[in-house]
Order: sequence, then structure tokens, then C-alpha cells
Amino acid sequence: MDITIYPGAQAVTAEEEAYRHIHAAIRLGRYRAGDRLVPETIAAEIGTSRMPVREAFRRLATEGLVAIRPNRGATVNKLDVEGMTEIFEMRAVLEGLAMRLAVPRMDAATILELERMLDRIDDRSGVQDDWTTAHRAFHETLCARSGRPRLIRQIAGLHSLVEPHMRLWALQTDRPLSARADHQDLIDALRSGDADRCETTMREHVMATVPDLMKSIPQTRNP
Repeated sequence: MDITIYPGAQAVTAEEEAYRHIHAAIRLGRYRAGDRLVPETIAAEIGTSRMPVREAFRRLATEGLVAIRPNRGATVNKLDVEGMTEIFEMRAVLEGLAMRLAVPRMDAATILELERMLDRIDDRSGVQDDWTTAHRAFHETLCARSGRPRLIRQIAGLHSLVEPHMRLWALQTDRPLSARADHQDLIDALRSGDADRCETTMREHVMATVPDLMKSIPQTRNP
């Protein structure tokens, strides 16, 4: 399963194609933290020259997904405890705001769809085997109801930074990941129609992930 972060448009340039290819590979864990990104290899994979790939590296560096260092090339960026905490703090605030703004636009059909998404995430029949991608899709579907495109893009960018780490954490954890148990408070808050409650519940929900996730993050700072 995959989610569309850039809906509606096809890649029209070699740079955009390279950007999307590398972005997806980092998000989905094909390129992992610390991996060196070789322009020639990536260019061959997508059938382009090295220049669009190098331009994609620069764009990804501005988003925090790639680090470019003189004479060392590009590597997938690492997040330490401090960086991860900061991102989750930002997510908590922005997704709390998005949920508050979504309340007037929320209807019974959307809440029902969110509940069905949770059911699919919890499905252990083999139909849904990518917990992390499905979890992100739930959050972005909910936040999209805010009707604030810039806010939604900011949230998507933060999700991309932590998604590779969330993916490893989900694979390593020894507890069952129950989407229903972890998200029922959000559904209940939406049903209440109380904007203050919705914002607070989302903030608490996002930050509740941090203690367990931090156990899988190296206790060092980026150089």
C-alpha cells in the first residue's frame, strides 16, 4: 500500500521524477539512515542523467531527509532523540490545529470512513501488511478535512521525516499494534464535535508515541 502525497500531477521533469523516486525509497525504508546515495546508481534506476538526481538531493536536503557534505556526497539523514522529539512536538501542535479546523467540516460519512481505515489497519489476514503507511494515511485523511493546504503540506513533510523510523519501530516492537485501541479517543472526540477536546486529544495522541519510539533511537546528536 502507498499514499499519494502529491496528488493530481504526474512527474513532468527528470528532477521531479528523481525527487519522488528517492523520497519514496527513504520513506519506505529502501534507503536507510546513514546510507550513502550514489547519483550514478539512482540515475540508472530511473533512466536519467546524474544532474537531475543531484538537484533532487538538494531539494531533499532542504526538507531534512538528506544530508549533503563536501567531499562526502549525499547520505540519508539520521534523527537523534532531540531531533525526533522536536518533530513530534511540531506534529502535535500542527495536527491538533488541523483536527480543530476539521471539526466544522466533519460529517458522519467521514467518521465512518476513518473507522473503516482503522479496521483495515488492524486486519491481520494479509490484506493490510503495511501498518506504518496505513497509519499515516489515517492521519492525513483526518487532517485533510481541515481544508488548509499549506498546513496539510507541513504535516506531510513532518510525517516523511519520521516515517522511516516509525517503520523500523513498528517492525521491532513486541507488542501488537492496535490501530483501534490507539485511535479510539480521536474518533470519540470527533463524534463529540468539541473543537477544544479534538485539539487536545490529537496533541496527546501524537506525543504518546514518543516514549516507546525513543527506545529505538540512538542516544547521540547529529554532527
